[in-house]
Amino acid sequence: MPRSRPPVLDSITPVILTMNEEPNLRRLLAALDWARDIVVVDSGSSDATLAILAEYPAVRVFHRPFDTHGNQWRYAVTDTGVTSDWVLRMDADYIVTPELRDELAVLTPLATITSYRIDFGYAIFGRRLSASLYPSNIVLFRGDAIEVFDKGHTEGWRTTYGTMGRLAGKLVHDDWKPMKGWIGSQARYMERELPHLKASPGGLKHRLRLSPPLMPIVMFLYTLFGRGMIFNGRAGLFYALQRLLAETALALFVLEDRMHAERAAEQTRSDENSAR
Repeated sequence: MPRSRPPVLDSITPVILTMNEEPNLRRLLAALDWARDIVVVDSGSSDATLAILAEYPAVRVFHRPFDTHGNQWRYAVTDTGVTSDWVLRMDADYIVTPELRDELAVLTPLATITSYRIDFGYAIFGRRLSASLYPSNIVLFRGDAIEVFDKGHTEGWRTTYGTMGRLAGKLVHDDWKPMKGWIGSQARYMERELPHLKASPGGLKHRLRLSPPLMPIVMFLYTLFGRGMIFNGRAGLFYALQRLLAETALALFVLEDRMHAERAAEQTRSDENSAR
């Protein structure tokens, strides 16, 4: 049987990406008070993000202009001098729950385990939702055992060797940044999502997203009623409307792309007729 390693809490480096995360940072860093080394890669914050980070002696800040999530995370994990055995990758709007911290404190991975997947909770301005659409993902891993790649508007993660474990504790996504910033981000994300959507095969969700306006309507009704957000009050309605707005942005990009293609085809036919 593979030999066990000692608990990993003292050999974890949290790695965080930031861009104007003033409303979120102190919550996250307070929950990481056990970390001896915290790496932050900032992509050009103009609020108090950098000033807040300077208050924490364990934080090392790096600066890199953002191009894609895959490239940003790859730099954060491989080019910032992380020397610990394990990396805990964090968005600035994540919250490490006490249960997760306690689990990490006694974690003794088998020698074959090189990464861990985790489930997420979701909160709206501190109000915990009963469910969400936020997928589980790899968050804790050995730095030499992970590959990160661009995947639509976000990034994907996979282990390159070893086996994957699963953590019982959860991270909670709770973004306190203003909605005006969120709306702008979603527009950028969905613009990058479209090429991925067009290039990749897919099932029902894929077809719905390519058939405006079906997906925004389905997403709103599914989130509010199918996932029970209607029972979460204003926070649940807020979440359902966010999903509606995000899918509406994507639907608009789909329609715009098709209308541009139709116009280009019409212009080509017109040019061909004129040349005859």
